[in-house]
Amino acid sequence: MKIYKFLSLFFIAFTLFSFAACESSRDDENPQDTTPGKLQIKFENGFNNVGDVVLNQTVQTSSQGQKHNFSALKYVISNISLIDENGNEFKYNENNPDKGAFIVDQVDAVAGIIYLNLDGIPKNNYKKIKFGLGISQKAYLLGQDGQAEFWTKAKQKGLTWSWAAGYIFVKLEGKYGNDAPSKEFMNHTGNMGNVTANEQADLYREITLNLPTTARVTGQIRPSVHILADLNQFLSGDKALTLTTTNDMLMGSNQHLVDVTNNLTKMFKVDHVHND
Repeated sequence: MKIYKFLSLFFIAFTLFSFAACESSRDDENPQDTTPGKLQIKFENGFNNVGDVVLNQTVQTSSQGQKHNFSALKYVISNISLIDENGNEFKYNENNPDKGAFIVDQVDAVAGIIYLNLDGIPKNNYKKIKFGLGISQKAYLLGQDGQAEFWTKAKQKGLTWSWAAGYIFVKLEGKYGNDAPSKEFMNHTGNMGNVTANEQADLYREITLNLPTTARVTGQIRPSVHILADLNQFLSGDKALTLTTTNDMLMGSNQHLVDVTNNLTKMFKVDHVHND
C-alpha cells in the first residue's frame, strides 16, 4: 500500500514537473514574445589559436624565424552586426562610437578573456557576426562632439592621436629578435584623419564570421560568442613580415601598417557559442 501511494505521488510530481517544463519551453519559443535580449562577446587573444597571451612573457616565433612578444596589445571593435538565418542584419549602434564601439585591451583580460556586453538585441536566431576593426570614416567624420564619450575612453587607453589625426585602431608594442625578444618595437595602425582629403590609406576593416552554433537571443537566453584572435597573423599572416629598424617604430597608415592591418583582419574566428 505504501509503495502504491509513493508511486502515485511520484507520478503526480513527475507530471507537474513535465507540464511546467513544457510551458516554460513554450514561453521561450512563443513567437508573439518579441522581448529584446542581450548578447555577450568574449575576445581571447592568443598565438596559433592557443589563447591567453601573457604580456611581456608569451613569446611567438614567426614564419620567418623571428621571435616577438607583446607589452601592449589593444584594438578597437565597432559597428557590430548580427545576421540571422534569413540573411537579415541587425546593426548595433552603427557608426555611433559612444554606444557601439569597444576597446579590447589585454590588460583588462580576466583569465585571458575580454568581455563585451550588448543589450537591446532583437529576439532572433543569428548565424553570423560582423564587426569593424577600428573606427569607420563615416563615424569619425561626425566630429569630436558626436563621439566625445568614446574619444575620452580611447584617449585614456592611449588609442588616439590628436583629433585631426584620429584614433589608433590597433596598438602593438613589445620586443623582437632572432634569438630572443630584446629590441623594442611599436606598430600603431590607424587612419590619418580624413583619408580622402589627406590622401591616405583607409585602414578600417570589417570582418564577418560564421557562428558554429546558432546564437538564440530571447528575453531569457543571453548567448555568449567566444572569439579567438590569433596574433600570430601579425607577422605570419597572408603576407609574411619581418620587423627591422625600418619598420619597428611606426605609427599611421604607411605600407607596412597596411600589410599589418590586412594580416590582422584574418586573425579572428569564433571558437564556440554558449546559449545560456
